[in-house]
This record gives sequence, C-alpha cells and structure tokens, in this order.
Amino acid sequence: MGALKGLGVTLRSLFRRKITINYPEEKTPQSVRFRGLHALRRYPNGEERCIACKLCEAVCPALAITIDSDVAVDGTRRTTRYDIDLFKCIYCGFCEEACPVDAIVETRIHEYHMEHRGENLIALATAAVGPWVMMFSPRCSM
Repeated sequence: MGALKGLGVTLRSLFRRKITINYPEEKTPQSVRFRGLHALRRYPNGEERCIACKLCEAVCPALAITIDSDVAVDGTRRTTRYDIDLFKCIYCGFCEEACPVDAIVETRIHEYHMEHRGENLIALATAAVGPWVMMFSPRCSM
C-alpha cells in the first residue's frame, strides 16, 4: 500500500510544470526589498559622502562595521578606514537607515564569493567606480 502511495506522488509531480531554471543564463526576480553587497556613495564631484559620524558603526547589531577617522586639511572629519566584515553582517539595513548623508547603501549585488582567508573583510575605500565605491582588499595575506 505504501509503495502505491509513493508512486502516486511521483506520477502527480511528473506532469506538473517544472520550476527549475538554468542559473547563470536565467535569473529569478529579486524582491524590491533585497539587500546585497555594501557600497559607499560619492558626490558628483568625486568627494566622498561619509563624514565619519560613526552612526552606522554604532547601530550595527552584529558589530560588523569598523571605522577610523581623522581630521582633513580643510578641518572636516573624514574616514581613513571603513571596513565591513561580511561574515558578521546580517544585512539588516540599519547602517543605511542611520546614515545622515546617505553615504552607505546596500546594492542589489548578490553574486560574490570568497576563496581565501580575509576576503570577507571588505574595505570600502577611496577609489571611485562610477557612483559607487567598492574596493575589496583582503586583510590577511595567505
């Protein structure tokens, strides 16, 4: 009796519409609320938006953000180090909401991976690529 029940389930699902996709060529739609890889934004003139207020570091529940700052020549406070540990990050979006100048955003990029030790620490650094700044630098050498 149990074997016939199992065959019945198999026959029912045999004629259903398939939902498998060929991943690299086909992609499933993302939710509008999806949060992916972090990026720092810049002003159109190339100046970084981050004013090193450290609100994102304070609000991060996973303590994944590390910020060091220094006073620039013109008297403004700027970041010298802005690191995010992707293994600790829970992608909650609190850092994005806490930023008073909208400097940090979570992009829709979800296709990233780590192969070596230390690649989970990303340094959001000073080299701009379009409106986003994303520079990956491993902290450990191996």
